[in-house]
Amino acid sequence: MSVTTLEVPSKNNAAAVSPATATGDVAQTTQTSAQLEARLPAQAGDAAQPDHTPLQSLVETDARCGIQNYGRLPIAFARGAGARLWDVAGREYLDFLGGIAVVTVGHAHPAVTQAVSAQAATLLHSANLYYIEPQVKLAQKLHHLSGGMRAFFCNSGAEANEAALKLARKYIQSKHGAGRFEIVTALKSFHGRTYGSLAATGQPQYHKGFEPMPPGFSYVPLNDIAALQAAVTERTAAIMLEPILGESGVLPCDDAYLQAARELCDRHGLVLILDEVQSGMGRTGKFFASEWPGGRADLEKMRKGLGNGVPDGAKLATDDDETSIAPGNHGCTFGGNFLSCAAALATLQVIEDEKLMQNATEIGGYFRERLMHWGETTKLAQELRGRGLIIGVELNQPIARDLMQAALQNGLVFNAVGDGILRFLPPLCITRADVDEAMDKLANAERGMMNDE
Repeated sequence: MSVTTLEVPSKNNAAAVSPATATGDVAQTTQTSAQLEARLPAQAGDAAQPDHTPLQSLVETDARCGIQNYGRLPIAFARGAGARLWDVAGREYLDFLGGIAVVTVGHAHPAVTQAVSAQAATLLHSANLYYIEPQVKLAQKLHHLSGGMRAFFCNSGAEANEAALKLARKYIQSKHGAGRFEIVTALKSFHGRTYGSLAATGQPQYHKGFEPMPPGFSYVPLNDIAALQAAVTERTAAIMLEPILGESGVLPCDDAYLQAARELCDRHGLVLILDEVQSGMGRTGKFFASEWPGGRADLEKMRKGLGNGVPDGAKLATDDDETSIAPGNHGCTFGGNFLSCAAALATLQVIEDEKLMQNATEIGGYFRERLMHWGETTKLAQELRGRGLIIGVELNQPIARDLMQAALQNGLVFNAVGDGILRFLPPLCITRADVDEAMDKLANAERGMMNDE
């Protein structure tokens, strides 16, 4: 896993990263953001469109009518194309967050748009009482991409995690009896907000106020193999890990740690569950991040980027684990519906046709080089983490939220994890030119903050 601790030289000695000498660009198989925007009606940069509610009115109505469970920023986006967004006032932004790893192939990609439009005009829903053609085709596609795993479809990452927890316990108890039910997860992990997935989340602040948590979960420090080994007892059913902990600031599992987890599960007859809700879908340059160390899960979870913005989720299981589930043991009303599966099939086809996993590796490498140089010259960054196009920058000052908001004012969208970490999850279609523009906007934001002090 790519983790770089930055040695911070003086500004006079910092070597510039030249766009001409950094990682080579991918072959021209994808369209630039400008080309994508050219396909849309000429509205970009216009004043607020009459069919868009002004931001202040949205804020006031939401405060009156909506449950205030989100700390929202004062922006309302209205349109997108490729790696670009426009707000209700017509201002343009470069999107390096992608809806938090949701927008895999770019906003309003024509192939996904066409697939969704055609399916919506044909049939949206029947029920899982019957066969659903696009669901079967999507299961076949994921079967191929995952090396033979079987798919269960749902709507969200939390639902995929709930399904995985149920299946792991069902399988182990069918083999060994009811005494083995505990799930070992990592501290700082995040697996969702439903009760089972929340209990699996190794962050006590998310549990506070919702106790008691469902029993049967224990937590170990990330990348501590000895602690992981010690946590396995006669009651353990599964080990559940994120190959990259996205919500805690892009913290990667060491390759040796993932390998040790696999060996422990094989030795003790446990289920290895890998949560790839953020790191899957080719974001690291391989379909699953766990492929880099040669990892092999018994259960894989997917969600965010599967439908390119259309709600979709999947739990993948090996043949052996799948055999413990019988009709009626689990289900999902909207899981694997016509619309979500049509979107997912189109998204996966675009990833293949436009070589976006290769692009994630190459452009991700170039982006990390540019970020490393920025961190060295500004003396603000102490560590760069991630792989492909899931990147975290740990700062040495508590200014991440301020820098995120300053960048928004400069037309760049990314995420702050707490006060100290910047997180980047752009669409996999970004280009070197997009990276260069993003770095210019980030530099302008940082200089503006320094000048205001």
